[in-house]
Amino acid sequence: MIEFLMPSLGADMEAGTLIEWKKKPGDTVKRGDIIAEVETQKGLIEIEVFDEGTIGELLIPEGAKVPVGTIMALINPSGIALASKEDKIPEEKPIAIQPIEERISEPISEQKTEEIHIKASPLAKRIAFENQIDLSQIKGTGPEGAITKEDVEHAIAQSGKTGKEKNEEVPFETEKPGTPAEAIRTAVAAAMSKSNREIPHYYLEKRIDMTHALAWLKETNNKRSVKERLLPVVLLIKATAQSLTEFPDLNAIWDEGLQQKKDINIGFVVSLRTGGIIVPAIHQANLKNVDEIMETLNDLIPRARALNLRSSELSDSTVTITNIGDGGAESVFGVIYPPQVAIIGFGSISEQPFALDGMLGIRSSVTVTLAGDHRATDGLTGSRFLVSLNSHLQNPEAL
Repeated sequence: MIEFLMPSLGADMEAGTLIEWKKKPGDTVKRGDIIAEVETQKGLIEIEVFDEGTIGELLIPEGAKVPVGTIMALINPSGIALASKEDKIPEEKPIAIQPIEERISEPISEQKTEEIHIKASPLAKRIAFENQIDLSQIKGTGPEGAITKEDVEHAIAQSGKTGKEKNEEVPFETEKPGTPAEAIRTAVAAAMSKSNREIPHYYLEKRIDMTHALAWLKETNNKRSVKERLLPVVLLIKATAQSLTEFPDLNAIWDEGLQQKKDINIGFVVSLRTGGIIVPAIHQANLKNVDEIMETLNDLIPRARALNLRSSELSDSTVTITNIGDGGAESVFGVIYPPQVAIIGFGSISEQPFALDGMLGIRSSVTVTLAGDHRATDGLTGSRFLVSLNSHLQNPEAL
């Protein structure tokens, strides 16, 4: 049996709430399939499975708060017959995972006590409670006749209710740390506090001439439709990824020692409109061309701002890039996101006095900073990395 564990979606995460299973016992799964939805401080996250096989048993009921590392499900590896699994798991076993009222930390009124025997997911019960819907009047369409959230939403639509009353007190909400923006800030604060406590940072900066790179970008975009045009940030991401192949100690994590990572998954800082930041991963950025990176950004950024990311997009980053963008500060000194060992910051690209070949002129330039973990690397490694980054940006055609 393969044990499927509650994943860690960042240094700040200790637990998540299982909202809904997307698979049931007997279903086949493969790498990348969504097995569950989990609610964290960073929103509702789709949790992926990274093994192939058949779901044997779901061990956690929907609605339960699950600590990181907890076994959530058992998966029979590919090649093991389902019949052998059924010998060990009786047919009635799935009934045991149906949600029960005691697993939800909510006050149970006298009226709700009468509904305990009704099979319904915790999310369905929550929606019904908030909208004063009588579950006993709803016919469930889920497994074993369980009432699903869709059943409750259908009942709400039929009743004409638009949502909970303005002054109604809902005990579930008191358990949450305020708005999504507040929750995100709480998560970031926890991670950054941990970083400052545990990581001995060193900082380096280098000003890089972007004139040739921007000229190449302009020429390239003139040949493209508006939808196919590239932004300068794709060159920064690609050049960073290429340089990291030469300095693998920066593409690593610190966990009782330095652990280099084979894949270069660049975490890209996205600012949220409601405040705070979130950092989804651009997987295998070194293997993507600039068009593929642009396509990835066009997909990731809207989903990140909608707090609709997959677990791998939140947990797989091996190094982080923060980019101020046009018209902002000239430089940014980042704080390393543990357990990573480096963060690269790009300030705003602007026209500045720049000495080139003994002549002083005005060039488009960007200030690049590197914050490194001194346990993993030193200033010499960091400096050489910035020199390599500059070299790649002077040859955008090769990117």
